[in-house]
Amino acid sequence: MNDTDTRGIAPHYETVTRPEVLEALRKGFKQMNRGMVLLFRLGFGRVLNAWPSVGGRILVLNHVGRRSGRSYRTPVNYAESEQSLYCIAAFGNRTDWYRNALAGPTLEVWLPDGRWRCQAEDASSDPRRHELVRAVLIASGFAAPLVGLHPHHMSDSALAAATETYRLVRLRRRERLENSIGDLAWVWPIGGGLLLLALAVFRRRAQRPDAAQTIE
Repeated sequence: MNDTDTRGIAPHYETVTRPEVLEALRKGFKQMNRGMVLLFRLGFGRVLNAWPSVGGRILVLNHVGRRSGRSYRTPVNYAESEQSLYCIAAFGNRTDWYRNALAGPTLEVWLPDGRWRCQAEDASSDPRRHELVRAVLIASGFAAPLVGLHPHHMSDSALAAATETYRLVRLRRRERLENSIGDLAWVWPIGGGLLLLALAVFRRRAQRPDAAQTIE
């Protein structure tokens, strides 16, 4: 027997899909997502997408809570097809960003090369669903194998069985906004300047003779 079961799904996939494991994964990804959003804001969006086969292709959804009215930022993996962007809500209809994105007419999307206003729509019934879901899973880098999915090798039937509850979301570009997404990128020149100043002061003090040598 090979390393997959009869459906072509990795053996530990069933373990991963247990409710308690899914909840732990949600919490873990939530913490990791905060770090990714911060890196985007610091101007490292291109860096995060520099090695898609490992780190995946990542965009940030800037969406508004359907009840709270608060703004949220959620990084997700994505694939492109026919001028649209596709991403998946792996936790199905319970996924907050999925419900928020569909509740509003448009949302802001941060891509590595700038910001777009996009319209979100559920594409789960698209005839190419399995092809698109596979593309997004491949674009997730290490994330899909982490939960036991291997989109490069899984059969269509195995992929369909494993992702049956996933929701596929299409993001249609409507308007290009200003290119800058690194609203905290100013930290680097200021921080670098302060560091250079501190080093200069330290070097000057290190070169100054100490008090005992001055008295002699």
